[in-house]
Amino acid sequence: MTHLSHAPEELQALLDAAVDAIILIDHRGTIRSLNRSAELLFGYDAPEAVGRNISLFMPTDQAALHDGYLQRYVATRAPNVIGTGRDVTAQRKDGSQFPARLSVGLVPDSEPPRFVGFVHDLTQRREIEEDGRRTAGRLAQVARFAALGEMAAGIAHELNQPLSAIATYAQACDRMLGAPAPDMPEIRDALRQVTAQALRAGEIIRKLRHLVGNRETERTDSDINAVVEELITLAGTDLRHHHATLDFELTPALAAVSIDRVQVQQVLLNLLRNAMEALNGATDTEREIVIGTRAVDDDEVEVYVRDRGHGVPTDVAERMFDPFFTTKRSGTGLGLAISKTIARAHRGTLGHRSHALSGTEFFLRLPTLEKSSTP
Repeated sequence: MTHLSHAPEELQALLDAAVDAIILIDHRGTIRSLNRSAELLFGYDAPEAVGRNISLFMPTDQAALHDGYLQRYVATRAPNVIGTGRDVTAQRKDGSQFPARLSVGLVPDSEPPRFVGFVHDLTQRREIEEDGRRTAGRLAQVARFAALGEMAAGIAHELNQPLSAIATYAQACDRMLGAPAPDMPEIRDALRQVTAQALRAGEIIRKLRHLVGNRETERTDSDINAVVEELITLAGTDLRHHHATLDFELTPALAAVSIDRVQVQQVLLNLLRNAMEALNGATDTEREIVIGTRAVDDDEVEVYVRDRGHGVPTDVAERMFDPFFTTKRSGTGLGLAISKTIARAHRGTLGHRSHALSGTEFFLRLPTLEKSSTP
């Protein structure tokens, strides 16, 4: 390694022992020194790199911008990235690129200014995150099928209604057409009803196919309120079956979130179904479920599902997120465990708290777009 000017041997040893790449540059962007980790990370020996521009370690599009950043600092002394970190794309000697976290500091009392950069390779972390997202996707698929298995009776009832209506209107058309003087306006109205009910059945099937489809994780920038409102179609049958009502407490103008809408809806659908089952034995006045949204600080939004059941016993609360733990006779014990995995894959949290009006409030917290874009 090329030695820093007047640096003691202890400092050299410390720099070379550092896991992250450390690079010293001057105000023109010329590399003055780099440690052993930088040599290994970028594939250049120190003599090859020292004296060349720092753009040596950058893709072409970023290299063109970097000199401008330095010139702006020298002219204005506005720190910009100095003292903060940001994610960048770095480039090795062989041309391969990799994600990295760059932190830049100013060497004290240096004039012209000199800068020290710390580069941390994010490749492994990104791979782990991607594996986590794929695992969450596979687990969500299991959860969707498990939930739909429990919802089968309700789904059959939901589809039976438009199909029965179609059969009724079709029989009425047949009967009216057999009359000596068919009432054509009435027949046309019945046919319109057949069309409407067929579209209703098709919409139910479309949403169910979307819920259970074997698909890759697909994140989009989303309005969490819109995601919540879409649940009413899927939860409607279960709500009627449990004689429960669903009220919304949606906070307007919340920051957007980057989510897989289907996975998040699966979590919320599971929380809604648990809330319905918690109402078993409740009076008619208590059969209300509330789903709401709120901002948490400046960088998270929260969706909560509140019931007025009997609450969660302490011994159950300690284990309810464990895989295969269930208090239901025919439950899989996977719903909450998989929901928590999905929450973590979104860099969010899933939890619960007792509510002042009795019952339980489960909540899903998700980072806003601004927080999601930082490590």
